[in-house]
Amino acid sequence: MIEVKPMSITGAWIIESPIHRDDRGSFREWFKSSALEEKVGKGFDVTQANMSRSQKGVVRGIHFSTSKLGQAKWVTCGAGVIWDVVVDIRPDSKTFMQWEAVELTSDNGRSVVISEGLGHAFIALEDNSITIYALSSDYEPSMEFAVNPKDTDLAIDWPSNNLIFSERDLSAPTLKEFLSSQNY
Repeated sequence: MIEVKPMSITGAWIIESPIHRDDRGSFREWFKSSALEEKVGKGFDVTQANMSRSQKGVVRGIHFSTSKLGQAKWVTCGAGVIWDVVVDIRPDSKTFMQWEAVELTSDNGRSVVISEGLGHAFIALEDNSITIYALSSDYEPSMEFAVNPKDTDLAIDWPSNNLIFSERDLSAPTLKEFLSSQNY
């Protein structure tokens, strides 16, 4: 039975799916919209699915979309280990500027669902970690933004000292800078 547990950030949930193992390997239902709808009254319509492979220490994010449709994400780990981070970037939220992280592995049966309007990042804790995520709206480059993952006001406690960032993420504004430059 799939379990849905709320995270400390409103609009984010941990999904725990059983893994069925035998001598052939394993099987897991990592995505099941009806489980989310049954538990929280909100389904998940997938319009795009992405996959990334990252070396140990690679940080991707903090990313989010300002699309009119919004962009929710359903994230899991297909191989290796990732430390998945949800960041509340909504100024009117009671958990604004807070973050929560969950370790996702190919063997622990966990996924994270992130509602529209939240920021998302992760770090690969092993080489060749594969992150798989379903999106509720298509990628629109003009509506995609990043917040600097080293934003000192957010103070994300990354579980490694050997971090590898993209130039885009390192040059991204802090959350306060982004919010003051937009009418978000």
